[in-house]
Order: sequence, then C-alpha cells, then structure tokens
Amino acid sequence: MTTFLQRCAVAAGAFLLAASAAAQPVTVADVKYAETASVGGTGLVLNGAGVRYKAVFKVYTAGLYLEKTAQTPQEVAALKGPKRVSITMLRDIDSSELGKLFSRGMEDNMDRAAFSKLIPGVLRMGQIFSEHKKLLAGDQFLIDWIPGTGTVITVKGVRQGEPFKEPEFFNALLGIWLGHAPADWKLKDALLGKAAG
Repeated sequence: MTTFLQRCAVAAGAFLLAASAAAQPVTVADVKYAETASVGGTGLVLNGAGVRYKAVFKVYTAGLYLEKTAQTPQEVAALKGPKRVSITMLRDIDSSELGKLFSRGMEDNMDRAAFSKLIPGVLRMGQIFSEHKKLLAGDQFLIDWIPGTGTVITVKGVRQGEPFKEPEFFNALLGIWLGHAPADWKLKDALLGKAAG
C-alpha cells in the first residue's frame, strides 16, 4: 500500500513539475514570450514564437497569440476571436524600411485586386512606422485584432492612432508570416507551433 501511495506522490509531483514548466515563458533569442496574453478582455495563449532571419542576420522575434492553438493558416483564419502578433526587434532598423517590408509582404501574399482595396490602410501603416524613424534592438510592437474594434497597432507601449476597421487588413498583415510566400518559412512553422524558434 505504501508503494502505491509513493507512486501516486511521485506521479503527482511529476504532473506539478510539468504544469509549472508549461506556465514558464518561452524564450526565443533572449526574448521572453509569456504563455498567455489578454487582448480586448479575452485571454489568449501563445501559439508559437520564432526568429525572422534576413540572410544570416536575426532581425526580430515574433510571437502569435490566439484564443486556442492552431497548426495551419486555415485554422488561424477560422478563429473569430482576438489575435495578437508581438514583435521584438533584435537589431536596429529604419522604421520606414520595416514599413515597406511589411507592405511588400502583404502584397506578395494577396492577389492584386484584394491588395489594391487595402492601399489606404497600407499607406497609413507606413506613416505610423515612418513617424518612429528607427526601431532599436529591444523595441517591441504589437499588432492586435479585436473583433468589433479592428486592428490596433501599439509601438513601444503607445497605441498608434485609430484602429484599422477591415478584418481583411489584419488577415493581410498575418499573411506576411503565415501566407503562401511568408517572410521566413522557419518563422512560419514556429508561429504555427511546428518548430522551435
């Protein structure tokens, strides 16, 4: 009987150890991503996080938060609740250059007619980034989708202007990382929880 109780105690201890490990933040390139986030009053879970490389250089880390985990872009798109992409810079970059890269990433993953409808939003997003001149290593920005509100961009803790109302705009931004021509294939897999970043 004692052996049975000892085995139960060991199993319970192992379970508690695993549970506490699961609650630990995920660290990618020395950037910590919490296991959960709150967007628009809704609790989200970290779906995955990874590093965006350009050639051999690490540019930024990105983490994707969803209401429940998803392993394909289609599953992500099917989720109707809030979503968050959290980005932390790993090197200094000219903000307007980053805005252009994002615009190109959106365009590369959409047909021309759909992209042309989003041009006003793309221009406004470019303006947001150009106002910041430079993003330095360690700077963070958030791209949140909040149903009923729109896409909210927060740079270095400061919300940037009015939300982008169209759901298509957030989906186009998400396409930069999860589309058919992603910015970085390894990052796409990492955000979808398929590989460590």
